[in-house]
Amino acid sequence: MGQKINPLGLRLGETQRHHSLWFAQSKSYSLGLQEDEKIRNCIKKYVQKNRKISSVFVGIAHIEIQKETDLITVIIHVGDPKKLFKENRTQEIKKLKINVQKEKGLNFVNRKLNIAIRKVTKPYRQPNFLAEYIALQLKNRVPFRRAMKKAIELSKQANTKGIQVQLAGRIGGKEIARVEWIREGRVPLQTIRAKIDHCSSTVRTIYGVLGIKIWIFVGEQ
Repeated sequence: MGQKINPLGLRLGETQRHHSLWFAQSKSYSLGLQEDEKIRNCIKKYVQKNRKISSVFVGIAHIEIQKETDLITVIIHVGDPKKLFKENRTQEIKKLKINVQKEKGLNFVNRKLNIAIRKVTKPYRQPNFLAEYIALQLKNRVPFRRAMKKAIELSKQANTKGIQVQLAGRIGGKEIARVEWIREGRVPLQTIRAKIDHCSSTVRTIYGVLGIKIWIFVGEQ
């Protein structure tokens, strides 16, 4: 069971909470989900386009969306807001807000949009940060095992109890796709009370698309 379902969905209501907080009737529920996905993708594309960092990427941990009748509040959780927006933060947020409002398929008629930035105290306990770090290393032609071990080392410095990193695809440019993974510490996927954070992302390399999955075990409730 631990390898067959998403560990975040399994633990909703126990150790995890939703990143989208709103209510909708059954007929409009799917439209609300699509709207959330478009908002998140628009923000990520804007940040990647405007912030090219050559060192360790300090990116987005997660994006929380809260919806009311006439208001949409988007909270972007980041590791270091100064590195995310090096110039005037207020102006950058305004530009981002305009960019989201112009996104095709989003309707902001009679609805306001607020965007806020919150800092994550321990970024390397967040799997999305480590996935961005590994993706950056792979793009720079760093050997995949070295990148995975460095990500594990950064996670251990943030006092995590266990981590598992998995890569899949044409790793190292080999002709046949394969799966490689490394685990340090405990990662009890079948224990519901275990607080496990998980992410899956992709990175485009010259050999093709690689998949990155990370499980981080923080502790038990």
